[in-house]
Amino acid sequence: MESIGAVIRQVARKRGTAKPLSREQAAEVMGAILDGHVSDIEMGALCVAMRLKGETAEELLGFLDAVHARVHRVRSTDGRPVIVIPSYNGARRLPVLTPLLALLLARQGHAVLVHGSATETVRVTSEVVFAGLGISPSMPHATIAAGTVHVVQTQALCPGLKRLIDIRLRTGLRNSGHSLVKLMNPVNGAACLLASYTHGEYAEAMSNVVVAMQATGLLMHGVEGEPIVDGRRIAETEAFIGGRTLPIAELIDLSQTVEALPTGNIDAESTVTLIRSVLEGREPVPMAMQQEINAVDTLLRMA
Repeated sequence: MESIGAVIRQVARKRGTAKPLSREQAAEVMGAILDGHVSDIEMGALCVAMRLKGETAEELLGFLDAVHARVHRVRSTDGRPVIVIPSYNGARRLPVLTPLLALLLARQGHAVLVHGSATETVRVTSEVVFAGLGISPSMPHATIAAGTVHVVQTQALCPGLKRLIDIRLRTGLRNSGHSLVKLMNPVNGAACLLASYTHGEYAEAMSNVVVAMQATGLLMHGVEGEPIVDGRRIAETEAFIGGRTLPIAELIDLSQTVEALPTGNIDAESTVTLIRSVLEGREPVPMAMQQEINAVDTLLRMA
């Protein structure tokens, strides 16, 4: 491949004048990063350049080609789709309820894979909440049983990708890796991806990637970046079956008034207490989350 320096010069130009990478170039560059052949300085420079330029769908697809060639693969024990839930943002102002979503989906009989890693030092993560519920991360199993949640850290799925997203801890800036972890599919077989974005500027490129991947799942403007449907933006959620876009109104009733997600303390102990209350029936399932679960169930019946 061409040198990393040449790639950086190609993309490190003023917005509107930078030349995007081809899918093949992007796959080569990301492959070199994931394999540890790019220094921290080079990787940092490329991350900043891509942050200023913005990733195209073709670049993201190329990056994902490299990730998918290296990621540890899992599958369900019965051949039914594994629901893939990336959890990387954590709680900032609202409790992180991604573990609740995963457990409720498992209760519906689905095999659920939650993968994640802390990308900021000050947020309460799903991993910490899962630990409070007695569920610890483990190495990725070859298979995931129906009705269970399997929690895996990013470094167990793809160590090089963990190195890339950890740059944020030093620079304070997101990079392409943070989109990749929300779009990657580590399942060898049928999967349902619950992908999310924090800022609307990423919606179009991520949607185009999901279509090109011929994926099945939901793409949403998540709650604080987590793949939890935001009731205020539920109509913006996109649904896909094999890359074909479906109106979200075919999956859920948009005429219902959606209540806000629970507020209150965001610390792990309070979040664990809230989740247990919902699982035990002492508190209702948040309406927006129930609609998301209904949408997933309907989507998988249609797939």
